[in-house]
Amino acid sequence: MKTKQVLSAMKIISWVIFIGLCIKLGAILISGIISLFVNKEASQNLYLGLDLSNLYDFSVRYYIMLLSLIVSIIALKAYMFYLVIKFFLKIDFDKPFTSTIAKLTSNISYISLWAGLLAYFANRYSKWLLKKGAVFEFDWGSSEFLFMAGIIFIIAFIFKRGVEIQSENELTV
Repeated sequence: MKTKQVLSAMKIISWVIFIGLCIKLGAILISGIISLFVNKEASQNLYLGLDLSNLYDFSVRYYIMLLSLIVSIIALKAYMFYLVIKFFLKIDFDKPFTSTIAKLTSNISYISLWAGLLAYFANRYSKWLLKKGAVFEFDWGSSEFLFMAGIIFIIAFIFKRGVEIQSENELTV
């Protein structure tokens, strides 16, 4: 398969993931607000079977905190894929090493790091709630985000170094 076809497919997949995350974010946000202000039954199915009704019955304050963490992590994921889409729109494969691309790659790694740290905090918070007696299940995926942040940071460093080398070569010619 040719490189341009693979990159076109990746661009389409990035758009699909971004739109899916925006829909998920909106659905959880709206159903969370409805569960708080209109009908607490909405906490039984926030999005695709996500049931936090036990936590809502246990404590509304803990429910709001956990819901805020979920919304924040999904928002960071959506923003990360927005940056990926910008990356694909701005990259020129004749001269891929530009300061814009290096900055976008670096920003993607930082957003991934923040999402990983927030997911780690949410995981610890969930375990603390389970010890207090709240019953719910949610997979945070903190280690995956932190691993991805490390890999993308290395790629960002390579792009930054590529920009430096490319500018040095342009000056010597």
